[in-house]
Amino acid sequence: MAAVAALAACSSASPTSTPTASPTVSATVSATPTPTPSPTVIRSNLTGKIGGTNGPVLVVKMDNTPESNPHAGIKYADIVYLEQVEGGLSRYAVVFSSQIPRRVGPVRSARIADIELLRQYGRVAFAYSGVQTLMLPVLRAADLYNVSDDNSGVGYFRDNSRWYAPYNLFADPLILFKRAPNAATAANVGFTFDEMVPAGGRPVRSVSASYPATRVTLTWDGTSRWLAAMNGTRAMALEGGQLGGNTVIIQYVTVTRSIYHDVNGNYTPMSTTIGTGTALILRNGQVWNATWSRPSATVGTQWLVGGQPFPLAPGQTWILLINKTTPATLR
Repeated sequence: MAAVAALAACSSASPTSTPTASPTVSATVSATPTPTPSPTVIRSNLTGKIGGTNGPVLVVKMDNTPESNPHAGIKYADIVYLEQVEGGLSRYAVVFSSQIPRRVGPVRSARIADIELLRQYGRVAFAYSGVQTLMLPVLRAADLYNVSDDNSGVGYFRDNSRWYAPYNLFADPLILFKRAPNAATAANVGFTFDEMVPAGGRPVRSVSASYPATRVTLTWDGTSRWLAAMNGTRAMALEGGQLGGNTVIIQYVTVTRSIYHDVNGNYTPMSTTIGTGTALILRNGQVWNATWSRPSATVGTQWLVGGQPFPLAPGQTWILLINKTTPATLR
């Protein structure tokens, strides 16, 4: 009876139920892809070369007479200026930052126009040999690191295998930089660059620009550079090859007589690079009519075509400061 009762109890009890699991739903969520950022193109501020450096800046004054040919170091410069000096001659102000050669020269004296011209680069190292006496206090007050031969002579040497003094003075830029450890680094001073050739240029084979006693001709080599000649003689590099730039700018400026003069009484010309004016820009075998604008000494120079910044060819740029009353000749 107990067994029957127990069996009856078991059969009458509600069975324990196992819950049925919900089916697993596999859902694929499409994530919005993160766009790949465009790589930032880093260019040298003074050459426009991709991956170029923006190191400290050294500016060297160099002679430009037959006795100074061939020149040391200009081949490696970022920017090459030519300016008028006494007697109608011309002289180089050569800007180095991206590449630093071990030898530059022949090194010559500074001029009043250099102070205004170079102020846009910041407080750079300035190398020269000699300056007119009246200009000494002005140069001392200028916002430049004076690494001249006059200041100490460290880093300069004579090459007696070359012409006699003053055409045989050279310098080692690495030593000069040690004298100006806080020299300004290469900043944006108004240059823009692009490998693509802009529209609107006119084909040209060469340009000739004149100082009273120097005629500078730059001829397109058919590939990448404008090759320089002075009064019909090729301007050569001591390291080999002919000097010349990837871009040439004829910057028309006002040239006036300053209060300074040389030992022979010849007054020093002052080429004014603050203000506005016209220019010719040559790159890739073509020329464009341009304008330039520099509102103040500490501001870089803008190069404009049609009111827009004009891109220069990456590489070395030559800028000839030419009296606006003496137009260049294109061929």
